[in-house]
Amino acid sequence: MTEHPTLRALSGLPVEPAGLADSTLILIDCQNTYTQGVMELDGVQPALDEAALLLDRARTAGIPVIHIQHDAGEGSPYDLTAENGQIVDRVAPRDSEPVVVKNFPNSFVHTELDRLLKESETSNVVLAGFMTHMCVNSTARGAFNLGYAPTVVAAATATRPLPSLGTQVASADMQAASLAAMADLFAVVVGDGAAVPD
Repeated sequence: MTEHPTLRALSGLPVEPAGLADSTLILIDCQNTYTQGVMELDGVQPALDEAALLLDRARTAGIPVIHIQHDAGEGSPYDLTAENGQIVDRVAPRDSEPVVVKNFPNSFVHTELDRLLKESETSNVVLAGFMTHMCVNSTARGAFNLGYAPTVVAAATATRPLPSLGTQVASADMQAASLAAMADLFAVVVGDGAAVPD
């Protein structure tokens, strides 16, 4: 089989993750809606476990942690006034960790995320959360376009099957394609948090 190099490699961009100590951890939409009902994601519980491990490492290292929470209004799957819109307890914010509320898949659109990152003087961002094909993908691209260096931790992400042209794309295929698309240019993608050095 012919090997196809990524655009990252062809462009001379880093293909290894930056160290955690030199990064900001961003947890994207780790909300209850993805753990139950029609929006439950395949593999969401192991992904939350991995996100919790990353969060513990980040807190121990004393690096900035930013939580993202999607708001789509009352009665939606992302209703911040309801239980489904709340961040899952085991990865919930603590102390002064900021929560950025967004209304678009890209966490930078009409939010304070860029300002918070500039204040922390960090150009490296480690991304985890949901959904891989949607808000993680959009935020990784948004970060790249603003000059940040994103690393996506695959095991701390998850997605769901989607209909397409009269068939259904399995969640495993959505996950693989989404990670590959990000890794082609926009982000370093690692298998799990252990691949992100201290």
